Amino acid sequence: MSGHSKWATTKRQKAVVDAKRGALFTKIGNQIAIAARGGTDPAMNPSLAMVLEKARRANMPKANIERAIARASDKSSAALIEELYEAYGPGGVGIIIEVATDNKNRTLPAVRHTLDKNGGRMADSGSVMFQFSRKGVIEISEKGEEALMTVLEAGVEDATEEDEGITVYTEPSDLMKVKESLASSGLTITSAEVQYVPTSYVPIEGDNAEKLEKLLNAVDDLDDVTNVYTNAE
Repeated sequence: MSGHSKWATTKRQKAVVDAKRGALFTKIGNQIAIAARGGTDPAMNPSLAMVLEKARRANMPKANIERAIARASDKSSAALIEELYEAYGPGGVGIIIEVATDNKNRTLPAVRHTLDKNGGRMADSGSVMFQFSRKGVIEISEKGEEALMTVLEAGVEDATEEDEGITVYTEPSDLMKVKESLASSGLTITSAEVQYVPTSYVPIEGDNAEKLEKLLNAVDDLDDVTNVYTNAE
């Protein structure tokens, strides 16, 4: 899982810029509305609890959060649909694009146009997905042998030390349990969510790396896109 950190870091840095203009709040709001379909009580709905924590870390206003939760039961509001698109980027890297949309006829052409304009292309269903696994991903700010030992004792599937801390991988169903265990051990959780994690990586460098970063940023800028993943290393 050595390629995860580089591109994840790029996305975190960009998220700060997105938050300044409100785009991040729109994306998180859509995620909250979808998660709230499983129940509006975060104590009984782990998926909602995770997104609400993400919203708090982004300093999303309480009023925005409440509106997003209310949208799940608002019959007059346009229904949000979750879609998953597969694509190829420069150098043949695989890309998974998650969207939440109330109009697929608007979103799909926008994603396809953005890919085409920036050196990517849509892929057939299943042609990219097999290169990824659904995993719980927890990031903690501590580093070093002691922190790593504490992480491994929490029953995680895998863990790697990165420049900004330790990235922990779990089965999706174990994410909340492991997160709570790490927090109770005194470790600082900076993010915790279910992601698509590559099972193999495609090396990319030089011009292709620059083109890929431009492509990922352009796709992530689309209002309906909630997450973008790549197996670039």
